[in-house]
Amino acid sequence: MKVRIALLLIILAALSRLLPHPVNFTPLGAIGLFGAAYFQRRWMALLVPFAALFCTDLFLNNVIYRAYYPEFQWITSAWIYLAFALVMLVGWLQLRQKVSVGRIVTASLSASVVFFLVSNFSTWAETNLYPKTLAGLSMCYAAGLPYFGNTVLGDLCFSAALFGGYAWVARQSWALGHEPAVAVVPKASDVPENR
Repeated sequence: MKVRIALLLIILAALSRLLPHPVNFTPLGAIGLFGAAYFQRRWMALLVPFAALFCTDLFLNNVIYRAYYPEFQWITSAWIYLAFALVMLVGWLQLRQKVSVGRIVTASLSASVVFFLVSNFSTWAETNLYPKTLAGLSMCYAAGLPYFGNTVLGDLCFSAALFGGYAWVARQSWALGHEPAVAVVPKASDVPENR
């Protein structure tokens, strides 16, 4: 049951990319963190978030933004996928063993920083907008700062929605007598002694 809940939440979050939204206010960081935290099988922790990114990219690039691309686009930038993989690594390192509000906030802020650093580095490396010098790279990062706030807000809001939604459904399942969506470990005082 917990896998179905996680899948549904990721699909809903991914579909929100297709709705009008402020620049950089997206669910991508939260999807990467959530997938890394809650899919026990490693292949699912990798495949499901990447599939959500890839499928929504296909639709966005070839339907919504078709006027900007003369040919069919499989992916916009390999750099974005690299940033996404690094965000998932952040989730794996910070949330795999224990999910808590503090860890979610820390991972979300880390995801925002990772995306900012990688995406702006790619702009500097692949375009002629900035000189290929340290000063040019600094200018590129400075130009990206106005968008960083939306990245942080998007990661925090969507992380709250995904992790909070999962916790809420888990509590409802438990209250209704269904299989709990999270493992419940009994306290030592609850385990009967062998006599």
